[in-house]
Amino acid sequence: MSGVDALDPSTPVVVGVGQASERLDDHGYRGLSEADLAAEAVRTALTDCGIDGGRAAATIDTVGSIRSFEQSSPLSSSPFGRPDVMPAAVARRVGIMARRLVAEAVGGQSPQHLLTELAGEIAAGRSEAFVISGAEVISTKRHIADSGQATPDWSEHDDAGVEDRGFGIAGIVTAQEARHGLREPLLQYSVLENARRARVGESRDDYARSMAELFAPFSAVAAKNPHSASPVERTVDEIATADESNRRITDPYTRLMIARDQVNQAAAVVVMSVARARDLGVPEDRWVFLHGHADLVEKPLMRRPDLSASPAAVASIAHALDAAGIGLDDVAHLDLYSCFPIAVSAVCDAVGLSADDPRGLTVTGGLPYFGGAGNNYSMHAIAEIVDRVRAAPGAFGLVGANGGVLSKYSTGVYSTTPVGWPTSTSAAVQAELDAIPGVPTVERVDGPAVIDSYVVGYGKSGPRQAIVVGRVVEHSGTLGERFIATVDREDEAMMRHLVESDQPIGTTAVARSFADGNRVSLDAETMDRLRPAPVVGFRDDYTGVIVRRDGHVLEVTINRPDARNALDPTTNAELDAVFDAYLADPDLWVAIITGAGDKAFSAGNDLAATAASGGMGPVPLNGFGGLTARSDLVKPVIAAVNGHALGGGFEIALACHMIVVDETATFSLPEVKVGLAALAGGLVRLPRALPRSVAMEMILTGRRMPADEALRRGIASRVAPAGTVMDVARELAAEVVACSPTSVRASLIAIAETQGVADPVAAAQHPTTALDELIVSQDTLEGITAFVEKRQPVWKGR
Repeated sequence: MSGVDALDPSTPVVVGVGQASERLDDHGYRGLSEADLAAEAVRTALTDCGIDGGRAAATIDTVGSIRSFEQSSPLSSSPFGRPDVMPAAVARRVGIMARRLVAEAVGGQSPQHLLTELAGEIAAGRSEAFVISGAEVISTKRHIADSGQATPDWSEHDDAGVEDRGFGIAGIVTAQEARHGLREPLLQYSVLENARRARVGESRDDYARSMAELFAPFSAVAAKNPHSASPVERTVDEIATADESNRRITDPYTRLMIARDQVNQAAAVVVMSVARARDLGVPEDRWVFLHGHADLVEKPLMRRPDLSASPAAVASIAHALDAAGIGLDDVAHLDLYSCFPIAVSAVCDAVGLSADDPRGLTVTGGLPYFGGAGNNYSMHAIAEIVDRVRAAPGAFGLVGANGGVLSKYSTGVYSTTPVGWPTSTSAAVQAELDAIPGVPTVERVDGPAVIDSYVVGYGKSGPRQAIVVGRVVEHSGTLGERFIATVDREDEAMMRHLVESDQPIGTTAVARSFADGNRVSLDAETMDRLRPAPVVGFRDDYTGVIVRRDGHVLEVTINRPDARNALDPTTNAELDAVFDAYLADPDLWVAIITGAGDKAFSAGNDLAATAASGGMGPVPLNGFGGLTARSDLVKPVIAAVNGHALGGGFEIALACHMIVVDETATFSLPEVKVGLAALAGGLVRLPRALPRSVAMEMILTGRRMPADEALRRGIASRVAPAGTVMDVARELAAEVVACSPTSVRASLIAIAETQGVADPVAAAQHPTTALDELIVSQDTLEGITAFVEKRQPVWKGR
């Protein structure tokens, strides 16, 4: 019995592959849409099965689509529209009546990952045949937009049910990375690349040349590939040298070292069970088997022990080869994902491959030259590998597919040699990778640091931004938590250090945290000069705040009634400075915060200003409104809620010591209704202030709580008749002023110091600094004396 005859009928086998492409300068260029180009690749793949394409299409029960760039992030868009169910749109064009439609998650690993997954469905008997495809038409879209020609409408509505895996980008970019501008793959990969240069110990020039030596052979392959977006063979000098035609994009990359996204390319793969392929009469010389596969995930960028390495990618390849029962030397054809040089070199470093390996490291020409066809690039690699192993029966081909920032890696090993479906142990390997301790991270930093890696971004006129990944230097001199910081635009010394010194990594620096993120300088003197400590005190006027003193009471009014007193970055900063001044002024004993007008105390974050700025906007280190994260609030603040307290406005009120509320006012955390979360303290303080179920209802539905309920549940201490909330707040403030301000401060200190102690006895016995202030206070003596003398005390506040 032959190897094919001995196979389980449910064994999956690749039977057809297809590619489609067009360039703007092609004769007969058509300007196809994404769905049309993908359908063309599917038709080619069906024909490639060696039987009538219509017969092959009729047997397909599952259609999968790889996400294009238009659907790859919450910020992406479709300027000309697109089908809302892409796999259905492609199937309809080709005449496929599939019962299952899948829209795969984002990532360059997705073609191999989805192929492996759906092949497993065939092996399990839940499917008989599937086709997966993907396409990018970025070149055509840019051409249409730039040419001024009529805008096409590529939108299509379909009611077909689809398994939409979503973006799948969680953990690829963290809030900390986004806040400091480290959100683009180009910048993130540059950080990894610079870390590798430091590890291998090469100069800038030598390292640039080694990257060019790695990629020059890729361009030679691309020059011969009819589907290449840039079929031009490049020399090492062309790739390594920055000039007008090959401008520097970042330190360390030139344009010819990074993925080319201006492409019109599509690819597709058809897989059937052995039984279905036999029934249809698919010639056995079209059959290619998946001998080994693996899907692994790397730690988030900031948590990786070694920024220059990719253990998950290496383990994925090793595991797939092991499953195939072969070694890397047994592989005849390779395609390693090549969006940036380190995506290739990180693998080569670990497995012993060299840039001049006679087999070559790509079968397409790589993403910078063949083209970076979005998430679908590796579908092209699979198609090329299948063609090559068919041409040399018994040979093995390997596809290494990378997604994210060396974040997700899927590997497939292919051959015409018949083999049963290989069992994967990726879960066990993943558990081993996850067990390796990661580097702890910190969002805010203040003190000495060491540069762990960096990236300098270039514009046409030179360096335009610099981002540093650093490690905190502990008191013992050891390296501690990892952080991200940016370099101030005026910090010429640090910029020169990053751009001109041969190896910035490992040098010492000073890092500090500010409202707009962490900053890093070479020394404290430069930091002090560029970022001087703010002068604490009240200003004569403010943009979004009104400040009024009345004896020992400070009244702070958020003065943006047209925006329902929502806070923009300027008002946020002003409130922070006002409360700094309040805490520093010994003659101010109580503060009241309210909102101008009678409609809203505060509607929270000014979303309109946020949208205009393209981000969340800087928030003071002391939190929203200068209060929600303040750890030194040892003097009382009263919230006089005169209208709706929404989102961040409610969080400001919750951060105050007492709340007085107008009878018409309401409280709510509506963030879940606009795709946000109450992360400025609402999710922490509200469940502690209310019964759990009530707090969860407000947080998870955005329900508004009226004033009477707020009083009944203890959120508010007093309810004022309509329009009189400031009168009641002033009365409450006068009652506090009548007490010893020293005792009030000591009480707040003691409460704060025992906040985390659950047991009342342990809390009562907990050491506190409150008594230290009382025993040296004039107020303590005055209070006792006045009591004995039966008179009103005259408080000094100290």
